[in-house]
Amino acid sequence: MDNFSFYNPTRIEFGADKEKLIGQILAEQKVSKVLLAFGSDRIKRDGLFSTISDSLTKHGIQYVEFGGIVSNPLISKVREGIQLARAHQVDAILSVGGGSVLDSAKSVAAGALYENDVWDLFIGKGQIEAALPVFSVLTLAATGSEMNGGAVVTNDATLEKFALHSVHTFPKVSVVNPALMQTVSRDYLVYSAADIIAHSIEGYFTAAVQPKIQSRLVESVIATVMETTEMLLADAGDYNARAEFAWAATLALNGLIYAGTSGFSYPNHMIEHSLSALFNVPHGAGLSVVMPAWMKWYHSQNPSQFERFAQHLFGLKTAEQGILALEKWFDKIGTPTRLSQLGITEADFPRILENLEGNTRWFGLAETYTPDVLTTILKLAL
Repeated sequence: MDNFSFYNPTRIEFGADKEKLIGQILAEQKVSKVLLAFGSDRIKRDGLFSTISDSLTKHGIQYVEFGGIVSNPLISKVREGIQLARAHQVDAILSVGGGSVLDSAKSVAAGALYENDVWDLFIGKGQIEAALPVFSVLTLAATGSEMNGGAVVTNDATLEKFALHSVHTFPKVSVVNPALMQTVSRDYLVYSAADIIAHSIEGYFTAAVQPKIQSRLVESVIATVMETTEMLLADAGDYNARAEFAWAATLALNGLIYAGTSGFSYPNHMIEHSLSALFNVPHGAGLSVVMPAWMKWYHSQNPSQFERFAQHLFGLKTAEQGILALEKWFDKIGTPTRLSQLGITEADFPRILENLEGNTRWFGLAETYTPDVLTTILKLAL
């Protein structure tokens, strides 16, 4: 087990009706005016917006609406939010939505206090020295953004999909009410399952140092996701299954399963970022295509861990059997496992490889993931 420091400053308020406390929470944090970030007007139709706005008003907190944030969030929208935050002199950002809304909110929070263009913070031209405080009410469990300092955004001009990360962009408080997630579509439920699994396996398979306790934590997260996904496909109103699914999503990327792990990388996310940047596919759908293909290419580099994966998750013996079992499970729940299901063909490979040049440099993996290697992985995904 490697040396590590672990610190997570986010307070989680988990459970039914917790969103009704958001005004009180912000008041306790001395917030007087917030930028209220959200996606579609669905939160107005289903009553969540009224619940949030009533709670804010009750506690004397003004809010400025910042809606229209899309999946695979865009830097152009982030810039719009920064302008609003500055113009209205808000003192915090409140995200009501899923990971895309929260990633946008974090980016606005950092960009509002940065004197140059916010994209600098994604490409290493600038550093995050401070950010407006961020709060969230989660409506989709997938990204783990509710309890980490990361944010992923696509530059809609250059089609680069990069991330920022800072201790300053951790949410101060995140509200996770599983009941708010019951209207998530079947498609986005299974895409979310793939996203959580992808967060879990990156270090599990690629780490130079991977403690057994961390492997057990990862396997617990994945097993929980698989079990509860099937329960929710059978009964979308199963609150307890929804709650365990949501907490698994948080644990997969709040830093806990990576404590004591070192020498790992994020190749699946690196490859998928090009797919969603270029073709606007849902992130989780892209990951469920990339993961089995990458695993088929990579497993010989860490055979014992892949055999462990097969044994502990599926009761099987070999790496190949475990990979096939995961792929079959993705097929069973209805998330894509082939590029063709995303409308992507071999004719698109040159464009993907060109985009991946920037990604491999950004992720620090250019030496390993050469165009030839990437082509091999993409062909395995056809």
